[in-house]
Amino acid sequence: MKEYRLAIVDDHKMFRSGLRFLLNDIPEMKVVGEASNGLEFLDLAANEIIDIALMDINMPKMNGLEATCEALKLYPKLKIIVLSMHGEEEYYDQMLDAGVQGFLLKNSGVEELNAALQAVINGGTYFSQELLVGILDKKKQKQFQNEVVKLTQRELEVLKLICEGFCNTDIAEKLFISHRTVDRHRSNLLSKTGCPNSTSLVMYAVKNKIIEV
Repeated sequence: MKEYRLAIVDDHKMFRSGLRFLLNDIPEMKVVGEASNGLEFLDLAANEIIDIALMDINMPKMNGLEATCEALKLYPKLKIIVLSMHGEEEYYDQMLDAGVQGFLLKNSGVEELNAALQAVINGGTYFSQELLVGILDKKKQKQFQNEVVKLTQRELEVLKLICEGFCNTDIAEKLFISHRTVDRHRSNLLSKTGCPNSTSLVMYAVKNKIIEV
């Protein structure tokens, strides 16, 4: 069993302790360090191999957005899952553009935490369903794109599986098509929607009610 090295980045010590306790129930996950702000995380990353960072948004000295941008420049293979609370939606598009793989509400239990981690390490993305529903309920939210694009039936099938966190290999197996065909459909989806990455694609699909949550 491969072991994945995690860092917890949050300015509240009690929250970090609680999250570490939850991670003890996920055998292949090992917490190798904690940080209370982005600067501490960058110092930690310079001295430890980190596969996944669980990243808070609002922190002193250097916030989660700045830390994510800097860390992914230095360590492009690093996976980052944002730890969020309701009311922080203004940061989501920027975090998506920075390259994060998922969003997890801070009140999530161990099952959802594990689901998010498994999705990300398998090359997929993860969004808390409660968080997505909250975004849809925001009356003043800005439209992600002016018009919903026209997608083929196969593109819709691929998009649905992307939104469920499946990687290209799994999508190919489920739809009985080649990995290369999935790559082509994913590229077409990104091109048609103007999304820079798969996580933005998920947000697009939800905001425009292409998929149901």
